[in-house]
Amino acid sequence: MCGIAGIRRFDGRAADPGLLAEMAKLLHHRGPDDNGVWTEGPVGFAHTRLSIIDLAGSPQPMAGASGSTHIAFNGEILNYRSLRDQLTYPFRTTGDTEVLLALYEQHGAAGISKLRGQFAYALHDSSTGETHLVRDRLGILPLYYYRDDELFAFASEIKALLPVIGTPEIDAESLHDYLAHRSVPAPYTLLRGVRKLPQGHHLVVGRDGSVRSAPYWELAREPDTLDVSPEEAVRLLDEALTSSVREALVADVPVGAYLSGGVDSSLITALVARERDGAALHTFSAGFGDPRVDELPWARKVATLLGTVHHDVVVTAGDFRDSWAKLSWHRDAPLSEPADVAVFRLAELARRDVKVVLSGEGSDELFGGYPKYRFALPTRVGGPGALLRRLERMLPASRAKMGIALRALAEPGHAERMRGWFAPFTVAERAALLGGPATRSVLAPYENGRGDALRRMLYADTHTWLADNLLERGDRMSMAASLELRPPFLDHRVAELAFRLPSSVKVRGGMTKWVVKELARRHLPADVVDRPKVGFKVPLDAWFRDGLRDMAFDLLTGPSSFVGGTFSQQAVRALLDDHSSGSRDEQPRLWTLLSLEVWHRELSGRTVAGHR
Repeated sequence: MCGIAGIRRFDGRAADPGLLAEMAKLLHHRGPDDNGVWTEGPVGFAHTRLSIIDLAGSPQPMAGASGSTHIAFNGEILNYRSLRDQLTYPFRTTGDTEVLLALYEQHGAAGISKLRGQFAYALHDSSTGETHLVRDRLGILPLYYYRDDELFAFASEIKALLPVIGTPEIDAESLHDYLAHRSVPAPYTLLRGVRKLPQGHHLVVGRDGSVRSAPYWELAREPDTLDVSPEEAVRLLDEALTSSVREALVADVPVGAYLSGGVDSSLITALVARERDGAALHTFSAGFGDPRVDELPWARKVATLLGTVHHDVVVTAGDFRDSWAKLSWHRDAPLSEPADVAVFRLAELARRDVKVVLSGEGSDELFGGYPKYRFALPTRVGGPGALLRRLERMLPASRAKMGIALRALAEPGHAERMRGWFAPFTVAERAALLGGPATRSVLAPYENGRGDALRRMLYADTHTWLADNLLERGDRMSMAASLELRPPFLDHRVAELAFRLPSSVKVRGGMTKWVVKELARRHLPADVVDRPKVGFKVPLDAWFRDGLRDMAFDLLTGPSSFVGGTFSQQAVRALLDDHSSGSRDEQPRLWTLLSLEVWHRELSGRTVAGHR
């Protein structure tokens, strides 16, 4: 994986190599192995490289054989060898970057459809005067851009746009979105004027300065369900996931795997071990020293069964306090979950032995793994909102999970109820905190999916929770440690299969993610497959009431607090008092506000002066 950045001027000035170098410097962690800058009149690209394929070759930015094309590429084209064999082109390297140039020169932008892998790249064609930005189908890798009357700029991370923007301004409308998602759905971000290229999109900047963007691939909105038996569904998933894992191992450096001990990472590790056929495989896991949420014993058990070389790390409250601000800067946004810190510590651990790790991201959102999917139909129907809200307020702190369900089912309308399962704040709470309702809607992913209630919920989560939260976390926290992350479940062929399989093989007999678990039974013992889902949960409830309690009050109520000056102080104080007393578990809401405050302070302290 790498870091890319670039500018295109519309004011008659030439692209500044010094500005591009400054942008690249802010992406050094994404590519510590090499860097480069290219300019041609008003256009310029910058690149920082983490060498994974063709280690000694493929420097970037790279020129095409025609001399009219240049590319800055982040990611891996996992089928590059087969594509190379299909192309007539005077190749000078053995890597995947030049394959992208060859594909464009022979097939134009339509060649995107032939790619498999995870990628975000910019390609400039001086013969047409067009600059192309492309992001992979599921949004594994990031790509941001900024445009005003003078220029267009893009980068892998928002921080690399700051030398162009100067002092950034907070987008007030995005605060509503953040309170509803713990992140901001594409195409928006928390910074005014900065946009995120949505998953599966192709953006073109024209010679005249026009900017147009459209999807080149989408998950099917309408159902096209396969008529298959449950057993046949397991076979189809086995074929697709095995193929994805095999391609995900393409690298010229060591590849390992994350192993939490849960079904998804254990299955991926088992498939990798089978492909390796006895070759050494390093696996990595993180724990928290809290028996309520610690999965290290399960990870060690699976590692022993599969014969991997296993490593683990215990994350503490001290790690959390020491890393929070730094990782907010890396995330370019508030840490959406406390687990972000643990994911970074896990990446640090893995980077000692490998440059690439495989992970289990995407399985839950594609195949129905969260407990909430059992309630897809009630979410569609809804309930008496006023009564459900009163019941939720009466629940003790120990019934927080039931409270999440009541809060979601009490929301107005099907789209808001689907969003409500992961939303820290309800529609009414968001309006109270910000002094009024949102004036911009980002509900399209919750409204566009068709089919039964479960399929609609999975469609929404794949486009929001997965793309704008989990994948952003995975990319930023792994790249902060200069580690490449690959999620085999998010091969687009696996995703397309998932949305064609009937919902009855996803949630079946009350069992979530049934088809994945049935496949896992072929490789893992029943106690690993059937144990209750824990997930990557940090014991933040206890930390807040202990070492972090004073920190929370200071950050959210102090005189310099961004949250205190932006949101209703009365509402914020009530959250703090209720949680501190133990009468309610307000951890999700407190975390959301605290994370926003920490990020804002870090952004303000590190803002780079503009040098346009």
